[in-house]
Amino acid sequence: MSTDAPSTLDLDDPATDPFDVARAAADHIATATGVSGHDVALVLGSGWGGAAELVGEVVAEIPTHEIPGFSRASVEGHRSTTRSIRVERPDGSTRHALVIGSRTHLYEGKGVRRVAHGVRTAAATGCSAVVLTNGCGGLHISWRPGQPVLLKDHINLTATSPLEGATFVDLTDLYSPRLRDVARSVDPELPEGVYAQFPGPHYETPAEVKMAGIMGADLVGMSTTLEAVAARHCGMEVLGISLVTNLAAGISPEPLSHAEVLEAGQAAGPRISELLARIVRAI
Repeated sequence: MSTDAPSTLDLDDPATDPFDVARAAADHIATATGVSGHDVALVLGSGWGGAAELVGEVVAEIPTHEIPGFSRASVEGHRSTTRSIRVERPDGSTRHALVIGSRTHLYEGKGVRRVAHGVRTAAATGCSAVVLTNGCGGLHISWRPGQPVLLKDHINLTATSPLEGATFVDLTDLYSPRLRDVARSVDPELPEGVYAQFPGPHYETPAEVKMAGIMGADLVGMSTTLEAVAARHCGMEVLGISLVTNLAAGISPEPLSHAEVLEAGQAAGPRISELLARIVRAI
């Protein structure tokens, strides 16, 4: 029996416009939270979950799977609630942030529409910017577990796209230079890198990591790129921040495990959460 909220709009039906489902989801969020519109969205990956409480005052919290088009979280370490947060900016003005719980990963087998649904819903609520975070493997010995890295570009190795039909979108500046400048104004020491998304759920082999490095990648993971493309198509500015939770295969002397990812995220959590909260308030 499905745990998804009943809806006449079936996101998995090719005849359904996914943007109709996003608008229905936005309407549900507005009704359930009492907030008519949001300004910035956050998708919190492994290690980043503690940031929401530091961003501002939580106005409302709703189960994500009750929102049309969303499912329960199926990955340990991912929270299954969506929150509306009132943010007090440095200039004294107020904005609302939408923190989307239960990111859907491509490897869950629910389809690319489900992967893109979160950012499309954020855009439908009025968000003009989205912050996409993740936990990932690093290709540089100098980036130890716990290091946050701004994304300046990505390599999509999933062999798919969230866009359907003859939909052509310029991705030259996909990861907003303006938002990266904002992030560096908060922490001038933040390094930048290129993120390569593999489909997962298995970790990359040493040869695949070496290939990604030759192609120009500095980080490898299993999320973010499809969401970033969908967000750009919706007209949102995109800021991507990775947390290096482990050295990638062939670089790390130890076997890779999800427990290691969670442990590194928990250790870095308080520090990166405060960093992210400061960046969101500045945005």
